[in-house]
Amino acid sequence: MASLPNLEEKLKLVPARPGVYLMKDAGGRVIYVGKAAALRNRVRQYFQDSSHLESPRIRYLMSKIADFDVVACENEVEALLLEVNLIKRHQPPYNVRMADDKAFPYVKITNEAFPKISMTRRVLRDGAKYFGPYPYHEPKLVRRTIRTIRKLFKIRSCNIEITRDLPRPCLDYYIGLCTAPCVSWGATPEHYNDQVRQATLFLEGKHESVLDELRVEMDRAAQAMEFERAAQLRDQIQAMEAIYEKQRAASVGLEDRDVMAIAQAGDLACVQILFVRAGRLQGQEHFVLENTRGVSRAEALGEFVKQYYQDAPGVPREVVLQEPIEDMSVIAEWLSQKRGTKVDVIVPQRGARERLVEMAAENAALFLQHERARRSGLEGAAIKELQEILNLENPPFRIEAYDVSNLQAGETVGSMVVFEGGRPLKRDYRRFKMKWAEGPNDYAMFQEMLHRRFALGREEQEKLDRDEPVRVKWSVLPDLVLIDGGRGQLNAALDVLFEYNHMIPAVGLAKKEELVVTVADPEPVALPRDSHALQLLQRIRDEAHRFANTYHQKLRQRKVVFSALDEIQGIGEKRKRDLIRHFGSVRQIRQASVEQIAGVIGPKMAQKVSDYLQQHPDVRYKDEAIR
Repeated sequence: MASLPNLEEKLKLVPARPGVYLMKDAGGRVIYVGKAAALRNRVRQYFQDSSHLESPRIRYLMSKIADFDVVACENEVEALLLEVNLIKRHQPPYNVRMADDKAFPYVKITNEAFPKISMTRRVLRDGAKYFGPYPYHEPKLVRRTIRTIRKLFKIRSCNIEITRDLPRPCLDYYIGLCTAPCVSWGATPEHYNDQVRQATLFLEGKHESVLDELRVEMDRAAQAMEFERAAQLRDQIQAMEAIYEKQRAASVGLEDRDVMAIAQAGDLACVQILFVRAGRLQGQEHFVLENTRGVSRAEALGEFVKQYYQDAPGVPREVVLQEPIEDMSVIAEWLSQKRGTKVDVIVPQRGARERLVEMAAENAALFLQHERARRSGLEGAAIKELQEILNLENPPFRIEAYDVSNLQAGETVGSMVVFEGGRPLKRDYRRFKMKWAEGPNDYAMFQEMLHRRFALGREEQEKLDRDEPVRVKWSVLPDLVLIDGGRGQLNAALDVLFEYNHMIPAVGLAKKEELVVTVADPEPVALPRDSHALQLLQRIRDEAHRFANTYHQKLRQRKVVFSALDEIQGIGEKRKRDLIRHFGSVRQIRQASVEQIAGVIGPKMAQKVSDYLQQHPDVRYKDEAIR
């Protein structure tokens, strides 16, 4: 600690007003940032006799303080906001802070001549319109919303520059998700901007005004005898009415609220948020906090609330907390200013709100246990390193890897393996037997496999959009696609991703040199052999290769089993399957009598099978060959 006389002189100049103080170590680094309603009283406490303080954390912090600065503010709300900004800027080691700077997904409509709709996790001051937020690990909710908007209003989601001179539109036009402003005969700027305006009103909840407008347009089209246009508008109105009725029935008299609870263990804590919108639980999300050792649960929760709502563009009507936090009234006033209307910050004692808090607390404890176990391994470091190397906007939590395998007889198979959080998710593994690709053409096989995968995903998503009871298997999209191969295989995969308008990052991993092939770099990237990111890619690629080869071997063994029966005229797949199921093998069929075989496939075919097998013994078995 710096000499007390110097600090005493500085302490005399600290004002009694609200403000923020910054504690510094001997090297001038900011090690702690705090807020006070009266700076003079709060700062003086750090330089008095600390023997009476119960918190070892505070006593240890005081031993490191060599200097301090203060910033006076007009009121406590201004001080609170400044405190959060300074914590984010300096990342002081003794402040509780969010371990990851993840952001929630939003629906974004860009600000350009032909606006596009997309999902983003960054809210910028770029003139675009943002709608949300949605739960962090539920991007499928955002994609479902975007797909609904595109089906209703046909707004593009591609990244191409609109010059209206493309020779043809992409697949989205032909399946009714876009009006093709990219081609000369597509939607005019006036027509397209009208679609965007209606979509914006719909996302803002102004359903009735959009419906009224569409009804007028439908009547006008019918009077002008434009019956095809009138029918399209009728279908659009009916779809919107169905969505509106479902939302209105669930939201009468109900508020938006965020419900927060915290679990804590050692230096880590986890805050779980439940998002209740229009009275419905729309999702939940967790945040990991660091530097919580020696910090009370209420203090950690209070720090999180301030940091979380600092960048949130939207604030609900009500914030429900697990327990009282410091400066609750100040935080409520700050959130009310941010929202523009009154925001209540409450701690429930009973009823539905308390049950939601209990649910959030249970989920926080479960995730904290999982997070502590995960941090003991290298998966998290590998994913973070992979994100940095590939310059991805978000960590590649879900990675799908694809590989193909050729049978000598011409049969080809493909595999898709899935890793989430750096670990295999075997229930989502899929395998493909090629139907369209001819010959040993890796490019065609990769394209067929990806075509089928994303076509099934689109079909499943359409059923989900119609609220059909579907088991989710294909509609969850990856954060990264890994192709076992080089530039050619990667380009083949990118063609399919473009066709389905999926802006999913993709890379290839060449086998021999273990080079990473990316879209951005013309030359392959050679990662260090000890790179966690490379080791993760290799592990996923090898698993895809293993899974493809296993299927390959299974088909080859089945082909060997059925090879003798394949040559018998009149024995199709069903009869072969019945015989193998009954006798177990071709060898057992050879040893069976005609009567025994007839019990499975009938006397006429039984005689033919018995005669053929006796005339064509299997030379692998000497006793049969001699006989």
